[in-house]
Amino acid sequence: MDAEEIGVKDIDDRGMTTITTKKQKDLYNMITTSKKYKNCYLKHSYRAIKSKKNTVAYVILDGKPRILKWFAPGFTRQMETEYSTLKKGSSALNMPISYEKDSDNNVLLMNYVMGENLCDVINDEKTVFSENQRIMVLLAGWFARFHRSFKTADQFHIRGDSVLRNFILADCIWGVDFEESRVGKPVEDIAGMCSSILSTDPMFTSEKFQLCKTFIASYVESVKWNLENINEEVAYALLEKIQWRPEVEETLRNHAHKIRKHGLLR
Repeated sequence: MDAEEIGVKDIDDRGMTTITTKKQKDLYNMITTSKKYKNCYLKHSYRAIKSKKNTVAYVILDGKPRILKWFAPGFTRQMETEYSTLKKGSSALNMPISYEKDSDNNVLLMNYVMGENLCDVINDEKTVFSENQRIMVLLAGWFARFHRSFKTADQFHIRGDSVLRNFILADCIWGVDFEESRVGKPVEDIAGMCSSILSTDPMFTSEKFQLCKTFIASYVESVKWNLENINEEVAYALLEKIQWRPEVEETLRNHAHKIRKHGLLR
């Protein structure tokens, strides 16, 4: 999973770790002061998994590896959304199993999916183009299955926050982080993923555009509905990224304009 190593120091015979940031300290305090997590500890190889809003960590609970996602105050709705999405989808789709929802502490406990973060794989210069194309086909298949599984008679439920970092490559593609799942149009997910592919380093290369073409074509072949206004949706998704990446605002705006005017699959 997408993770960032923190400082490590043995402080007891279980291999607990030194906590070096406020988020990590708050998480450590929650675990050590809650009776519910008296048998939960952070491994010697503890990793704080990147999250914009919440604290996600790899822990050992009752001797078993788990992902603990601690939602920030005010994000109860997102916790409920993720829990209900996982409960509905994990039996049929490649999604984590949610073992427990702890509403008192705003915590979800899930199984740990071992693999490589898709963003790292796609953007690794050692990954050959043919392998990236194969991954695009797998990724399109994941989205097609998700949209079919969550479709009702009159509307779609989309995964939301469709970026490369929310997927793991193991023996297959796994989706993670569903707190922004909502009612919407499938094209929003597909456009969001295309914007992620294009805007992660290296940005907007000819290979990246080809990967988007493979991804879209494979998705369209797998479903019975149309992707309407894909160019407009991709352009909009790129502009949305400016709030997170203001340092590349000009690049994002320029490419959003080009895609809106000339199309993504030119």
